[in-house]
Amino acid sequence: MQNIGIQSVVTLVCYFIFTGAAFWALQALRFEKIIRRDHVQQAQLLVGLLAIVIGYLCSTFFLNFIDNARNLIFLFR
Repeated sequence: MQNIGIQSVVTLVCYFIFTGAAFWALQALRFEKIIRRDHVQQAQLLVGLLAIVIGYLCSTFFLNFIDNARNLIFLFR
């Protein structure tokens, strides 16, 4: 039971770290060249949602990679 709790904490921390990294990386793009004037709030929401989507996808890949690497032990047993 404690193992499930630790895995949940690691998953949540991983989601937050990758979402923050994606948000930081998206700051390098110039969205003001693409977005129409007077749509600042919508552009901010778009950046936030993109960061969440990219962060989720990257963290899911990372967590699945770690899980599959851990399961490789069973191939050689």
